[in-house]
Amino acid sequence: MRKNYKLSITNFKFLISAIGLLMIASPAFAAEATKPDTGDTAWILVSAALVMLMTPGLALFYGGMVRRKNVLGTIMHSFMAIPIISLQWILIGYTLSFGPDISGFIGSLEWFGLNGVGLTPSHYAPTIPHLAFMIYQGMFAVITPALISGAFAERMKFSSYVIFILLWTTFIYDPVAHWIWGGGWLAKLGVIDFAGGLVVHVTSGISALAAAMIIGHRKGYLQDSMPPHNLPMTVTGTAILWFGWFGFNAGSALSSGELSTMAFVTTHIGAAAGTVTWIIVEWKHRGKPTMFGAATGSIAGLATITPAAGFVGPMSALVIGIAAGSICYIALNSKTKLGYDDSLDAFGVHGVGGIIGTIGAGLFASAAINGINGLYFGNPQQLINQLIGIGAVAVYSFVLCAIILKVVDALVGLRVDEHTEVQGLDIVLHGEEGYFI
Repeated sequence: MRKNYKLSITNFKFLISAIGLLMIASPAFAAEATKPDTGDTAWILVSAALVMLMTPGLALFYGGMVRRKNVLGTIMHSFMAIPIISLQWILIGYTLSFGPDISGFIGSLEWFGLNGVGLTPSHYAPTIPHLAFMIYQGMFAVITPALISGAFAERMKFSSYVIFILLWTTFIYDPVAHWIWGGGWLAKLGVIDFAGGLVVHVTSGISALAAAMIIGHRKGYLQDSMPPHNLPMTVTGTAILWFGWFGFNAGSALSSGELSTMAFVTTHIGAAAGTVTWIIVEWKHRGKPTMFGAATGSIAGLATITPAAGFVGPMSALVIGIAAGSICYIALNSKTKLGYDDSLDAFGVHGVGGIIGTIGAGLFASAAINGINGLYFGNPQQLINQLIGIGAVAVYSFVLCAIILKVVDALVGLRVDEHTEVQGLDIVLHGEEGYFI
């Protein structure tokens, strides 16, 4: 009896061990069945790194454009968006943007703190791990509020900026990302935005206009000379942004193949056309081509091709780039007449560029490239959809941003005092200087 008892105990232990092994093995078999494509995964991770590099590139681009007394404060706006928005993204931003849909407006909190977001693919990108898709999209969320900082450079409190970008990302970026990329109401309507013309550039550009209007002019604006203090820094930032934009646009194919190749090529064509067009227009208008103009024109071309990059062909990208270089130039040179101080032209480049590119997608999208035709290929409804998307995103961004700015102003104030603005934000707010000679 005792012997049998020992035998039964041994059998029971063996059974438990076998079940345990099966439980351990099951996920391995499941993972094998839905194993991500290594090539696609590698491309998305590289693209995520490229997009992350764009935010320090933006820091240099903006930093060189301000006066030397504000260079570090301006760079810090972009740099600090990386850790602050990254934490917001993993806690609530990703689930609000891409979580299960609630009434077409916002994602649920089911993926709060990345709960359920693991190494198996999701329906958003079936050939890469869900975590890879999450971190790639997170880099878009990081750079977008940093773009807005160009509108209020040299005059906003750092504490106000931190509160502002947290509120702005939560209440503007995340819902709009869900509307278009997360299966929300604009996606259901048929609005297309390959890599962020609406989600990134229109939201940030229109918000930049609201910020410039509410915060007001810099002290001495249109009276004192305020040239860029370090154009080589700005050009270095431009080069990094151009380089990173290939991850921004070609990475948005979410795979390495034909579509990413087309997006890569159209991105470069749009940037080149925007740069050359800007220089030609500036040369004709001002009598001299400038390095500052070339840098600005390239960013205008990149921002404008973004929503259309994976929907249009090379010649359409050329047309879109030409439109960017000419129309954005006019927008930048109209701000003094319109009476707002968009310090570093966030609205003129990103807002106007994002609108032009979104319209361009509605005009020139080709089903031969990505399954959707625009007006030029016989589908006028697509252009109508794009115009609805522009109107909805622009109005929502402007109104909500104005409300957020008013809330921040009531809490801690928006602007630095006159002494700080005159002395410079670097030494007064941060206790350091960019240069000692």
